[in-house]
Amino acid sequence: MEQWLMYTVIAVAAFAVSGALFALIFFRVGYRARQKKAESEIGSAEEEAKRIREEGAKNAETMKKEALLGAKEEILRQKNDAEKELKERRADVSRMERRITQKEETLDKKTEALERKSEQLDRKIKENEALHEQIEVLHQEEMKRLEQISGITVEEAKEELINRVESEVKHDLAQRMAELETQFKEEADAKAKNIISLAIQRCAADHVAETTVSVVSLPNEDMKGRIIGREGRNIQMLEKLTGVELIIDDTPEAITLSGFDPVRREIARITLEKLISDGRIHPSRIEETVEKATKEVEIGIKQAGERATFDVGIHGINPELVRMLGRLKYRTSYGQNVLKHSVEVAWIAGMIADELGVDSTVAKRAGLLHDIGKAQTHEMEGSHVELGVNLAKRYKESREVIHAIEAHHGDVEPETITAVIVQAADAISAARPGARREDLENYIKRLEKIEEIAKGFSGVDKAFAVQAGREIRVMVKPEEVNDDGMKVIAREMAAKIQEEVKYPGQIKINVIRESRAIDYAK
Repeated sequence: MEQWLMYTVIAVAAFAVSGALFALIFFRVGYRARQKKAESEIGSAEEEAKRIREEGAKNAETMKKEALLGAKEEILRQKNDAEKELKERRADVSRMERRITQKEETLDKKTEALERKSEQLDRKIKENEALHEQIEVLHQEEMKRLEQISGITVEEAKEELINRVESEVKHDLAQRMAELETQFKEEADAKAKNIISLAIQRCAADHVAETTVSVVSLPNEDMKGRIIGREGRNIQMLEKLTGVELIIDDTPEAITLSGFDPVRREIARITLEKLISDGRIHPSRIEETVEKATKEVEIGIKQAGERATFDVGIHGINPELVRMLGRLKYRTSYGQNVLKHSVEVAWIAGMIADELGVDSTVAKRAGLLHDIGKAQTHEMEGSHVELGVNLAKRYKESREVIHAIEAHHGDVEPETITAVIVQAADAISAARPGARREDLENYIKRLEKIEEIAKGFSGVDKAFAVQAGREIRVMVKPEEVNDDGMKVIAREMAAKIQEEVKYPGQIKINVIRESRAIDYAK
């Protein structure tokens, strides 16, 4: 058994050794084969590389030759182009040289001609100078002879001649100015009277006198008690909501409404009439009725403003200005309704503008809005002119309209013809008989007082109140009052009138100093 095992081991070992030998032999055979194959491939690669290098060298040589050939052709072409361009430039230069040569020849000829003319002029100048010297000598000799004959020098003769001419010219100028002034005054007065009279005739309007009170009729005396109410609650509510005082006195079947604000007074009147008509009079009903009456009056104000703009033919006015214009329906000035006055001023201004050839639309617009400041309440500070100017500026009225509003009472000097027209139209509307309610006796006394104050100043000859008391014309004695004294008298007179006399608007003091020289041609 052991022997068999040993033989087996030996056999396995022999088999392993023989396997290793076979493997070694096969490896060496394979290595040599691969080595031969590799050497063969390397040789082939070297040959291919040599071939490629040879072909590349050939191609490079060919490309080099082609590039050289192309470069030579390009150089030849550029050389030909350059030679062609050079020939053209040379031709242009030749033409220019010929032109320059021609111009130089022409200039030389002109220069020669000018030199000849200059020489001729120099000769003539010298001849003229010599002739002038001869003339001057002759003139001096002649002047000496004239001085010897006349017995006066040249300067004295000039001075005498100038004085004589100046005197004649002054006389003629003064005479002509006097004639023109007289002519212009006559023509202006005639034209102004014609225009104003035409405007007044064409615009005749009715005027209603309004006061600070309104009277409401009652159906019976029992209604007074119902209006007063229990413990006076109804009348207190009415007065509280409307701001108007209700006067219930012994006047039969009538109640008086008193208040400075005509709008509030109108609301109170409408409210009271509605309550009387309805018959239900208690605080809640009064409050409801006042609210309705307020809306009704506001609608009436708007309609009045729109009607005024429609009547005058002015459009494009801001709605707020139209409402303000409607409020003038409840404003009065010396008994004259301000809205009617504004419409009338607009019409008169438009007609005057048409006669003068001025834009009547602007004149009517300015006339319609000239008293718009009177629509503001007492809560707004400032005169109605200032308030009107502010309103016009706020609602984008034109500069010409704003200036007319500002100047219509003379607060500023009028700078446009429209402003002057509005001034005139305002004066015409306010001053004509029946326009404003004023006691005749008080009116006459006021005019007499103004004239009396004016005549009380030293040097005053005559004084006349004109333009319904809006102007006073004072004639002074020229021998006692000079031009500077006129200004002093006007200033002192204005201060005294302002202190002693009550009047609406403003009064213009016009001091006149006149010197007359009268002669007769026989």
